[in-house]
Amino acid sequence: MAKEEPPSVSKDLQELQRKLSLLIESFQNNSKVVAFMQSPLGKYLDRHPFLAFTVLVFVAMSAVPVGVFLLFVVLTSLAALVGFILLEGLVVSVGGLTLLCFLCGLGIVSLAMSGTVIVSYVVVSNFINYWFSPR
Repeated sequence: MAKEEPPSVSKDLQELQRKLSLLIESFQNNSKVVAFMQSPLGKYLDRHPFLAFTVLVFVAMSAVPVGVFLLFVVLTSLAALVGFILLEGLVVSVGGLTLLCFLCGLGIVSLAMSGTVIVSYVVVSNFINYWFSPR
């Protein structure tokens, strides 16, 4: 038999669930979110949640490398003003290829992480449904 939870834990979980549902509702009622979800891309991602999660993980993980690359481009452009125009093309090309390789690897990692999270979610939810199902 399962242990009975103390009433305070149950109330805390209900309060947490209420706050979380209010947060999700306020996010879904945001005008920019509503406009995006009515666009063709928003509708497509709504029908494909795994792809949406993969894109979210990829964008979140690639923000810093892209920012560092843009900083790199700005700094090397300033150096080009000093006189290294030929070297600039080579350095930016090498940096661009490095970024391309890094983002390809990051795409694979984000796909693997998304798959792992989705599979873990399915397994855990099935275990929870099995453990707490009425018999």
